[in-house]
Amino acid sequence: MHCEESYKQQIDDVLSRHSGDRGELIPILQELEEEIGYIPREAIRRTAEHLGINESAVYGVVTFYAQFHLTRQGKHRIKVCQGTACHVRGAGQLLLALKKSIGIDPGATTDDYRYSLERVACFGSCALGPVMLVNDAVHGRMTPDRVDDILEQLE
Repeated sequence: MHCEESYKQQIDDVLSRHSGDRGELIPILQELEEEIGYIPREAIRRTAEHLGINESAVYGVVTFYAQFHLTRQGKHRIKVCQGTACHVRGAGQLLLALKKSIGIDPGATTDDYRYSLERVACFGSCALGPVMLVNDAVHGRMTPDRVDDILEQLE
């Protein structure tokens, strides 16, 4: 299990690449998310200190943008489009199949940190609906029957 203490060196490394200008907040958060996989509380505190701003300002940015997470994410991030085209073409059934296969609801991460499942408003790939993004791979025209095959490919 990871604790926030183990991320101090990664936080230091990211902050050392930035001068402390307040305009660097989002790039710093993006690097922290990339390096650690989420934004731990310690990173919020240290980033605020580095930039000379309130922790609440950093927290506000982290919680505003969907690209940032406050909790550790799974090794495999699965996102299911919930836009109108995907919804009409069966995104709800796709989510149910994923829930059955990996055992979590959208917004959760498995206890073993293998998977995180998210709903996304729209990927902008409406012609391919329903669309599922697994890590960086787009899977279009998804059906519940294809879920287990795609999950098996991850192992």
